[in-house]
Amino acid sequence: MTPDAPTPAPSRLQLPAAAQPLLCHPATPCALNLRVSVALAVAGSEQGPGWLLSYHLRGEVGGLRLPEPTLPGPADGLWQHTCFEAFVARAGESAYREFNFSPSGQWAAYRFSAERVRDLPAEAGQAPVVPDLQLETTEHALTLLAWLPHHALPAPAAGQPLQLGLTAVLEDRLGRLSYWALRHPGARPDFHHRDSFALDLLPPLFDPPTASRDTA
Repeated sequence: MTPDAPTPAPSRLQLPAAAQPLLCHPATPCALNLRVSVALAVAGSEQGPGWLLSYHLRGEVGGLRLPEPTLPGPADGLWQHTCFEAFVARAGESAYREFNFSPSGQWAAYRFSAERVRDLPAEAGQAPVVPDLQLETTEHALTLLAWLPHHALPAPAAGQPLQLGLTAVLEDRLGRLSYWALRHPGARPDFHHRDSFALDLLPPLFDPPTASRDTA
């Protein structure tokens, strides 16, 4: 998409949402033959309902550089290497939340009051966000499962959708980064651009659960 092209309306979906393809930004072409998609469903755990995001890669996954496994926990700068992300906002509001999921087992959860404006008081006042991450790899496939508790997500306004951006940063073995998203509104990759929040999720968003997630 060029910057002058009209922005398509967000796709309107209900959960569970079928796998959505991610597109590589033309300014950062990927040298590997890969297909990237994300599926989303409601999933329950001992912590209650939440979302299960399933990031799927197919193709030359052996050419990717993956962060080494480490102790699970929050960390900054995950997007500098292979990382999977989600952006969530209430329709019509400038505030939004960002989640980063690393194949290393680390994660990050941020809140913003406007585009790229961190809302540190809101982050300090919320309950800890502890996703459950699982990585599955084969010779030609990689899947990262990320479960998010419902309290990590914005509470939807009555009858209004949540807007969602799904993205990935992929690093190859030569250290080259490619940027993938549902939609790229600009000439350079920008996951925070609100036009890249290309899915409208319609209520109900958490009930009833359509999958179960054992986090024990």
